[in-house]
Amino acid sequence: MRNETMAIHAGYEPEATTHAVAVPIYQTAAYAFDCADHGAALFNLEAEGFRYSRIANPTSAVLEKRISQLEGGVGALAVATGQAALHFAFVNVADHGGNIVSVPQLYGTTHTLLSHILPRQGITGRFAESDKPEAIERLIDENTRAVFAETIGNPAGNVCDIEALAKIAHAHGVPLIVDNTVATPILLKPFDYGADIAVHSLTKFLGGHGTTLGGTIVDSGNFPWAKHADRFPAYNKPDTSYHGLVYAERFGRTAYIERARSVYQRTMGSVLSPFNAFLLLQGIETVALRMERHVENARKVAEFLRKDPRVAWVNYTGFPDSPYYPLVQKYLDGNASSLFTFGIKGGMEAGKTFYDALKLITRLVNIGDAKSLACHPASTTHRQMSAEQQRVAGVLPETIRLSIGIEHSADIIEDIDQALDKACPSRLQAAE
Repeated sequence: MRNETMAIHAGYEPEATTHAVAVPIYQTAAYAFDCADHGAALFNLEAEGFRYSRIANPTSAVLEKRISQLEGGVGALAVATGQAALHFAFVNVADHGGNIVSVPQLYGTTHTLLSHILPRQGITGRFAESDKPEAIERLIDENTRAVFAETIGNPAGNVCDIEALAKIAHAHGVPLIVDNTVATPILLKPFDYGADIAVHSLTKFLGGHGTTLGGTIVDSGNFPWAKHADRFPAYNKPDTSYHGLVYAERFGRTAYIERARSVYQRTMGSVLSPFNAFLLLQGIETVALRMERHVENARKVAEFLRKDPRVAWVNYTGFPDSPYYPLVQKYLDGNASSLFTFGIKGGMEAGKTFYDALKLITRLVNIGDAKSLACHPASTTHRQMSAEQQRVAGVLPETIRLSIGIEHSADIIEDIDQALDKACPSRLQAAE
């Protein structure tokens, strides 16, 4: 099936009891066992089925199957938020210690997770000087457990060379984990280029309506955990909490995602509610259509801004002179992201005036909504980073991040135009 069809049908057929066409909301905490042996088999991971909704739920299971099929993976785990998904994704490879080597262009909270939170758990985040493959490779050593990148950086908009990063990671015996939130599997399928694990904040483009938090981890099934037994003992030595189960032996290609569910979801419980899973499924049904409109509108807005004398710069990868333009052609089929940044002449104060003057475009920190959204990253999403860390991540004091929605493009541009009038009145008069 193709993207548009998978987004509507994957993972569900009308269930046998009622033949409901819509995915039912299984609002239950627990599930009955046929007998004591049946319950034991479920908890020993010897039989498939549902035990407790902290571990798995039928509504969430449909969501997991749908996203897994969209990404071309062997399995997925749905969790409460995108940040929970990132946390589980990292500790699931590095809970015996080690380091994660990352590109520097990251969402602010992800940077905080790697630089401040995980080190308290014995896991070090290492940030390369750039997203270039050679900069990443310089930081990989015998204690590295994964390479990490956002396929499209938030808010920098940089497009990572997934194929090159995967080759470097695999040459050193570690997986490549990517956050594919901004691209979605509609624009980019990172497993096709060698990535091993994909993480999403479902709150963003996949959900699309800005009402529902959620996250997911998707396993490609391609990383050979057994081949790298010394580096990843958790997959190759008996787990005493499951009576000596060895994940690489028991689960094969699905070892990573099964361990994430059985070890982390079960014990730490960042649970996605069935109702949230249902709402996210509604959004995913239209994601392919929405991404087309997001991309088209963003191109028109970026072109307007670039021609406007009140604007100092526009960081949009769809322009041929962007350093990421060749990667947009290779990985995104020429479809530059609807997330991009720009700066207004007059610096930070003019930028703040522009930001405050917006009427249609909503001021907030979310992205990927059907509505157009604006953010001032230096004072919000990246506030906890130093000025130098912000700069490397693609955030300047005057940076405005836009997430262009699916409204009529003319209405979006009119709102930007009137806000620019208020921010730069002298430059408007000079242009006239």
